[in-house]
Amino acid sequence: MANKVVTRTYRARVRNHSQVRDGLDSLGFAASKLWNVARYTVGRVWDACGQIPSAFDLQKYLKDHERYADLHSQSSQRVLAELGEAFTAWYGHRSNGNTKANPPGYRKHNGEHPRSTVTFKQKGFRHDAANDRIRLSKGSNLKDGWSDFILCEYDVIGPRDTTVENVQQVRAVYEHGVWRLHIVCRVEVGVAEPPGDRTAGVDLGICNVAAVSFGDESLLYPGGSLKENEYYFAKKRAECDDSLSREARRLDQKRTDRRTHFFHTLSKEIVERCAERGVGTVFVGDLGGIRDDENGDPKNWGKHGNLDLHGWAFDRFTTMLEYKAEMQGIAVETVSERDTSKTCSVCGTKADSQRVERGLYDCDECGTVANADVNGAENIRLKNESTSESTDAVDRSNGWLAQPAARLFDKTRGAFFPREQAVREP
Repeated sequence: MANKVVTRTYRARVRNHSQVRDGLDSLGFAASKLWNVARYTVGRVWDACGQIPSAFDLQKYLKDHERYADLHSQSSQRVLAELGEAFTAWYGHRSNGNTKANPPGYRKHNGEHPRSTVTFKQKGFRHDAANDRIRLSKGSNLKDGWSDFILCEYDVIGPRDTTVENVQQVRAVYEHGVWRLHIVCRVEVGVAEPPGDRTAGVDLGICNVAAVSFGDESLLYPGGSLKENEYYFAKKRAECDDSLSREARRLDQKRTDRRTHFFHTLSKEIVERCAERGVGTVFVGDLGGIRDDENGDPKNWGKHGNLDLHGWAFDRFTTMLEYKAEMQGIAVETVSERDTSKTCSVCGTKADSQRVERGLYDCDECGTVANADVNGAENIRLKNESTSESTDAVDRSNGWLAQPAARLFDKTRGAFFPREQAVREP
């Protein structure tokens, strides 16, 4: 087993919360006020010239603003960077045809500012590992005599033997009425040797969240449970009188938590199945251009398809898969998905007409009938040149291509099981 340095984020309770709450509140309010100043500035620039200023431009323009000095300079820079990222994401959604996407709004409700997350980089905090304490810097405007910092005593949420060292960043996050610390560290962990030299291909989608091909068998992970959650919470949220109410925020948080749990469980499940089969490398389809057609224009997936697509966190799932696979010694590589859905994985014939409907692939040349997503996953696997030498020796008959083993998410137990073992809610 080899050692490797990786990044880990630990959540921690603040032991002396009652003593530092007011100080953390002042920083959280300050971050919201700076966000609003920057949001107003972006609006003025947009109205004047039709362009969105970058985070770097905002930093240069606002560095002398009084709100900028409420926080440590690095913390203020991070607030402006977050706004820039939010506008970039919004502009991307609109460019991709999502007309319902709204630009980032102001952080204010009924005359009150919410407590925004405050990020502290290397120069904005000091860590006392011996006493489990972190000193967070205030901005010059909020310093009061000798009290130019907030001293937080913390307990890590998780195993008691967790050691917090090599801290790279600290975030103060307001969660469910209390402040928490998210401590980002560089950690040396043991990485297992690769379980084998086999390969697997993963095709990500909407109806079927993932299809996995191992070359001689396949697994299918339907996304029905995830879509049920999305539609349920969207309906409940629409019933809220105020989109910024406590109930609306509670529903948003619950939906996010369930989605995150689903992704974590799915990525862990796929890694475990790969390790059992001696897979050393997993190839995942790169969906960076899924929203565009062959001409680079926004692709229309239909009313419900577009809603599902824009809510699907492809990159986030791939990141989860990467670091879970890393611990098992499995490498994850992204490859282009171009033509994988229209190409026969058995004979290589390429034609749009062969994908009869969303779930069925029927090759006119060799007669192969396959599940369309599994056929795509096998093509992704075969994009690795090193597997081409053994292609003829692998049994790729219609059986496993046409009838993958479906594994369903059991909400009761929070895990994936074969279809016959999964509990289906009435």
